[in-house]
Amino acid sequence: MKKLSVIFTLVLSFMFLLSACGTADNNKTGDNTKKSDSSQTAGGDLLKQVKDAGVLTIGTEGTYSPFTFHDNSGKLTGFDVEIAQEVAKRLGVKAEFKETQWDAMFAGLDAKRFDMIANEVGINPDRQKKYDFSSSYITSEAVVITAKNNNKVKSFNDIKGLNSAQSLTSNYADLAKKYGAKIVGVDGFEQAIELLSQKRVDVTVNDKIAFLDYTKQKPNAPVKIAATSADASQSAFMFRKGSNTLVDAVNKALKDMIADGTYKKISEKWFGQDVLK
Repeated sequence: MKKLSVIFTLVLSFMFLLSACGTADNNKTGDNTKKSDSSQTAGGDLLKQVKDAGVLTIGTEGTYSPFTFHDNSGKLTGFDVEIAQEVAKRLGVKAEFKETQWDAMFAGLDAKRFDMIANEVGINPDRQKKYDFSSSYITSEAVVITAKNNNKVKSFNDIKGLNSAQSLTSNYADLAKKYGAKIVGVDGFEQAIELLSQKRVDVTVNDKIAFLDYTKQKPNAPVKIAATSADASQSAFMFRKGSNTLVDAVNKALKDMIADGTYKKISEKWFGQDVLK
């Protein structure tokens, strides 16, 4: 009996140890799960990531005057650049621009090369399905631009069958296609105007404000506006889906800029007027 009692005591002790180890393992697993969940939550807060890094990375062309381009000293500047810099300042971080060709810019955003795009990106339903947008910060009209001596094109309907120089993924390319134009791909506005001046294309559908700025800088450019769209388009900063916290913070910064007159000051510097509406 004494031997049995000893054996029984040993068995109970062994079972207790196994139970204790199992509880410790379960607790450890629970702690890891909590840490993982917490990490995922923090990882989804893009505003927190931006503030922790102290940098807001911004995709832009750098070739689209007056919105984003290089001045004579080589410095990146423009309306969109200044608006984005002011937004970053109000978020308490530094604006860091990553220059990318327009047709590769969306892929760069998808690949997380930057946090947002500042490049007069037009808001349209197809983009809204895949991306988040800030509040609109510029309103403009689409125009048909032709050579000065072209008297055949007088409306959007007249571009059917004509060669139109367009950035392939732009709203203006979609508009040119809608009216039946044949699309000739270009990297940006200035290349479109260059091809038009060389008579390698017939037209380009583009932004009225960009055209007015271009002809202000080059008054002898052999191009003109042949037609103006009745519908105004709105542009905004663009983000990956799920960037809610950053979008909200950017919207607040834009709202404050408009309220305190900073937006109007920047707008008048570049365009001589308020281009918000």
